Amino acid sequence: MKYQTSWRYIFVMTAAILSLASCSSNDNEQEKPFTTDPVEQTTLYVCEVSSESRGSTASIDTLFTEDDIEWFNVSTREIRFKKQDEQLFNKLMKNYHKEGLEFRLGESFLFEVSRFVSDLDCRIFYDLVLYYSTIGENEDTPHYYLKDCYPPQFINDECTQANIKKNAAQWETFTKYLEGKGKIKK
Repeated sequence: MKYQTSWRYIFVMTAAILSLASCSSNDNEQEKPFTTDPVEQTTLYVCEVSSESRGSTASIDTLFTEDDIEWFNVSTREIRFKKQDEQLFNKLMKNYHKEGLEFRLGESFLFEVSRFVSDLDCRIFYDLVLYYSTIGENEDTPHYYLKDCYPPQFINDECTQANIKKNAAQWETFTKYLEGKGKIKK
């Protein structure tokens, strides 16, 4: 286990160093309309952002699905995966410098997470991020969070607050869907 953890740290550190060269802000994000009713949908899945039309059958680039989620804590926004292993981490790291992640319910777009970020990221994001952390009580177990911004000191920024309001309906749909699947932890 220590061997895998060492490689994970090396990988995160390398990615953080590489991101220093591309530090930027995501002020020019495009807004996507909300068009989903969770009652009519069957599968929650996450994939890389694409300009192409896609559906749940186009899962070649699926990073994870609702089946991979053990629970989601609405208070801390931690998302616990059934297998918090190197394979999941490596899939997400491939997306580290790409445009973002789409959360989808069946054939419909739910919301976009601007990036996958880690503890050492120097970029600023005023919108949702999938945050990876190995800092805390048990550093051998990674933690994933859906956060409203990164770094957290920008939570009260006007832009972040506007994005929180913009994503409110989608966020409620996401949490209600997971609650219906018995995957909410309070």
